[in-house]
Amino acid sequence: MFVISTYTFILLTCHKSSNARYVGALVADVHNVLINGGIYGYPGTRPNPDGKLRLLYESNPMAMIMEQAGGAGTTGFGRILDVKPTEIHMRVPTFLGSIDNVYELDQFHQYYSDEDNEE
Repeated sequence: MFVISTYTFILLTCHKSSNARYVGALVADVHNVLINGGIYGYPGTRPNPDGKLRLLYESNPMAMIMEQAGGAGTTGFGRILDVKPTEIHMRVPTFLGSIDNVYELDQFHQYYSDEDNEE
């Protein structure tokens, strides 16, 4: 969770054109990202470390649409479309957006996750 809040803070303070919008509906939020740019995120939390969006019928379809539109989809640690489901209702953290924003978020996860594991 620290990774996401740090990334969001830096994104909002360094990129003056960025702002935070959240409709509360996956398709509407992804549509907004496609039209206006930015990044959509539904991270894992302490109670739900695997996130709340289901891989097979929420995260994968939206990641496919995003990639076909020239963007990217990640779990924070790798491409969503590369995740092999282990069960039909498997859940994954989901981040969708421009290639640059998603790559930047992946880099934050790699850097800060290693630091968290050492403590």
